[in-house]
Parts: sequence; C-alpha cells; structure tokens
Amino acid sequence: MSETQTTETHEFQAEVRQLLDLMIHSLYSNREIFLRELISNAADAADRLRFEALQDEQLFEDDPEPRVRIAVDAEARTLTVSDNGIGMNRTDVIDNLGTIAHSGTRRFLDSLTGDEKHDAQLIGQFGVGFYSAFIVADQVRVLTRRAGDAASEGVQWESDGKGAFRLESSPRESRGTTIVLHLAEGQDEFLDTTRLRSIIRRYSDHIAIPIQLEDDQGGAETINQASALWMRPKGELSDEDYQAFYRQLTFDTEAPLRWIHNKVEGDQSYASLLYIPAQRPFDLFEPESGHGLRLYVRRVFIMEDKEHRLLPRYLRFVRGVVDSEDLPLNVSREILQQNRQVDRIRAASVKRVLDTLERMAADDVDSYARFWEAFGTVLKEGPVEDPANAERVAGLLRFHSTADENAPSVTLADYVERMKPGQKAIYYLTGESLAAVRSSPHLEVFRKRDIEVLLLAEPVDEWLMAHLPAYGETPLKAVPKGDLELDEIGDDDSPTPAAPEPSEAVGQLIERLQGQLGDRVSEVRASARLTDSPACLVVGEHEFGINMQRMLQAAGHDLPAQRPVLEINPDHSIIERLASDESAPLEEWAVLLFEQSVLMEGGRLEDPAAFVRRMNRLLN
Repeated sequence: MSETQTTETHEFQAEVRQLLDLMIHSLYSNREIFLRELISNAADAADRLRFEALQDEQLFEDDPEPRVRIAVDAEARTLTVSDNGIGMNRTDVIDNLGTIAHSGTRRFLDSLTGDEKHDAQLIGQFGVGFYSAFIVADQVRVLTRRAGDAASEGVQWESDGKGAFRLESSPRESRGTTIVLHLAEGQDEFLDTTRLRSIIRRYSDHIAIPIQLEDDQGGAETINQASALWMRPKGELSDEDYQAFYRQLTFDTEAPLRWIHNKVEGDQSYASLLYIPAQRPFDLFEPESGHGLRLYVRRVFIMEDKEHRLLPRYLRFVRGVVDSEDLPLNVSREILQQNRQVDRIRAASVKRVLDTLERMAADDVDSYARFWEAFGTVLKEGPVEDPANAERVAGLLRFHSTADENAPSVTLADYVERMKPGQKAIYYLTGESLAAVRSSPHLEVFRKRDIEVLLLAEPVDEWLMAHLPAYGETPLKAVPKGDLELDEIGDDDSPTPAAPEPSEAVGQLIERLQGQLGDRVSEVRASARLTDSPACLVVGEHEFGINMQRMLQAAGHDLPAQRPVLEINPDHSIIERLASDESAPLEEWAVLLFEQSVLMEGGRLEDPAAFVRRMNRLLN
C-alpha cells in the first residue's frame, strides 16, 4: 500500500453522526450495556472465524482457541476488549464502523421511543452495538487484522465520536480485533474489575467462549461459564439462566413466554433450546429478516436458518438454537434442503412447539392471549404452509365472532360446541376491516336467527380459509358464497323458517333489474340473507370472494371474469316501492343498488363521481 493510502480521514454518514450524538448525550440510564455489546460482537467474530476455518484451517494461524480478553489500565483510564476472531480488513472497517452499510442505524433511530432504558436495550436488536462504546468513552481506538492477511495489513481506526474517524495502517502480528476505550469523566466505575466481573456475569455468562478478565499481575480469570448452555443438564439451570441466555441471543427486552429444552441421543443426537417470545420483533414480516434458529454442529456455529429448514416460516417467531452431533461441519444450505436428519429435527421441533402452544392455550389463557396478539397473524399461515399439521394449528387459532366481538378469543372448538341443532357448517365472513365485517348485510339473517358467524378481517384470513375447508368433520362456509342452507337450523319443533317466495310483482322487478344490469351480474334473485338492507352481492360457491378478488387484483394478478349475483330483499321498502311503481327510473335504481352493494363489500367503484350524481338525482 502506498504512503498516501496508509492514513485517511473520513466523515461519518449523517445517520451515524446522529446515532453517536445520541450515544454520547442521551443513553445514560443503562450505560453498562456497552460491554455486553462489545463482548457479543467479539463472540460473533469468533463464530465467523470457526465457520470460515471449516474450509481453510490456516485461518486459525497458530491460535485455534477462541477467547475474549478484557483489561483495565486505571492510570491511563482505558478499558480494552480484545478477541482473536475473524478480524477486519480496511474495507470491512470502513463499512462496519463508519457507514450505514452493515448496520440497522436508520431503523434504530426510527424506532426510538424516548424511554432511555428501553432505547438502550434496542441497540443489540439493530446491530449498532459497536457505537455504544461512546456512551462511556470520549475516544475509541480499534486495532484489527483479518485472519489470513499478512501482519502488514493491520488497520487502526480512531474517533472521538464527533463527526469523523481516522484510518491508518498499523501492522499487527495477531489476527482479531482490539478495542481500546478511553473512558470519559465520570465513568470510573468501569475501571473497577469487581464491577466489570458483575456486568460480564449478568449479561454474557452464557457466551460459549471464555471471557477473561486480566488482573493486576498480568494473569487472567475466566469470568463466564464458557460452555453452551443448551448442552448443560436441565437440573443445573434456573429460570434466570434460561432468561439470561435468551436476552443474550435475541436482545429482547421482555422475558420469553416459554422455553423448550431437549437433548436427543441415540440414532440421531442433537440438542435444542427453543423460545417463544412475548413480543413481536420489528421485522417479523420482512422477507429478508434474520429470523430463524441458529444452527450449530458440535458447538460450532454454522448459520442462521434464514431458509427455515429447521422450522417452517409460520413458526418464524420461535428463537433458539439447534446443535447437531451428526451433521457435517461443512454443512451448506443445499445440504440442509436434502438431509433426512434435518427433516427429523424439523418434524420433532414443530411437534414440540405446537405441544407447548396447546398447553399454554389450555393452562394459561392470559399468556396465550398475549402470544396471540403478537404472533396470531403469523400462526394463521400454518394451515397453508403445513398441511400435515393443519388440524393442530387450526385448534390454536382465535377469532372474533358475532357471539363474542370484544376480543379474538373464540376457537373453532368453541364454535362447534355452540352450533345450533341441525347446523351443518361453521359460518365465517371475511372483509377489509373488522368494522366493515361487523356491519356487513350478510350477517343480518344470522343475527336474526341467532346463528354465530366468525369475523375475519386480516389479509391472511382469505388464504387461511382457502386452505382450511373443514375443522374435524365440520366444513367451513363463507356466508357470501353460494346458497345458504339455514332452513333446518333450530329445534326439531321450531326449525328456522325458509325465506318466502317472492310475489309476482317482485318477480317481475327481478327480471327488469336483470335486464338493466346486463353483464354486471350473473343473476338477480330474491335473498334469504337480508332483513334490513335492500341488496347485497353473492359469489358462487367455488369462486373467489369479492375481498379476495380485490387483493389479487391489487397484487397484479389477472383474474378470469367473475360476475356476482345481486340479491334483493323483497321486504325492504325500496324494493317494495320499485316493484309497485312502474314509473320509477329503474335504470338509475338498478345501478345504484348494485354500486351500493359493491361499496358494502369494501369494493371500489370505477366512477365514484357518477355514483354521487346518480344518488343525488334520485334523492331529488
């Protein structure tokens, strides 16, 4: 490298300057988390080294045992955190320590709430942990060399966190990274080894590599357990141990609702520790989010399971680790796709998670309600993605219904237990919002006859019901589709009466409306659904519902032409007047009834202005 290239000064990106200002001036309520973040980064660097060394053992150089070392110099007021992990080259340093390229800086800033303690806990979730050093330091120096590079390729990074950083070449014999923090005034507590020991044990006890604290004589004490928690017997672990490991793994500020710890031995040997969180992560619905279990092979970290081979996507809220004794250390994503051992681990893990959710739903209703609020939308993907477990997942679903509209607490089993004598189906209604579904004209006859209907208002509900035709032996039926068979519902002595046949005048009106609407509808007919509204739209039994059609069209799909049925209420005053008054402008009324029905389904009109003009003319 030429002399002009060895020393450079760079400005931080605007978002990083904003973040540094926040670290220096705002996040004081939980300052100790800077050490947790630096140790976590060091442990990640060790994991990355071990993974890359699977392909090239020379990367270990002459130092194969990973570790983190912490040293204090009270006279110089410095705290040093060193690791012998993968290290960084010059490009890595610029990308990771000076720009937004490999961090969640922007997202972190957008997610701040003003609660100092909460905001400090968010740091790890968004990958901005290094910058937390400036909470306690007025000067930070980083010395690093990437494993496999020559000693002359070492790099030094230095900044006071006030807008710029200096980068220069700095020969370094050992691989890895050393971070030297010059502590600001008032931060003397972090020069106290007793205080540091307490912080390490609180936040990083379960880091699976040794964390060593140097003493005054130059020796070093290993502070943490330095063993994989998931490999330890359950009897040795307390709730606090499990929760501490969960925080270290996920940086979640809330304790998990449940954890599932298993060790399997025999033909196939592996350990797993799975957690069910209490709150939704910020990126749960992002396709490229990093959610997934961490896969280890014989305690060597291999990868984040972003392909969801170890658990299906509808269980992506589950966090944790799987550690196999049998998979090859050089396992790749391609191998995972076709490995029978992975298939068995996946099937067993799915069973354990569903077992745990079923027990929670039965024994701890409040915890399950909290889980459902956070992850119910994701769990609804289960019957679509995992047909083999569709029945079990269906039993875990919760719904609003006309019998209990306050909270989504109704189960399919609850519904079946409350079905009326003679009722053959579970009735449900989907729509764009809960308010729209609750006010739908399709519910009128069900409310009048006291027949319960499930109310579904999330986009995923359309896909769910398309893949859930029945629960046990009971079919599910969308109320706006096909004919309703309500006549036999009720006690044997007083069945629900059938809808009366329309009068001759109404029959003639139906023919005239059909002629006026033409190809807009497939049929006009008298309704057995309506008691208060003049008209509604119905689709065929095997056609896409109107809400589903709208969603597919919005997603850019071309749909085959579908013409709904317009059902009219013979007992409504508007219909009675139109049937008896041949002078009424039927062309206008036919279109108005149709367009009103479209709007009540949550649809959009091709020409809203024409609708308003037509309605105004009829009002006049």
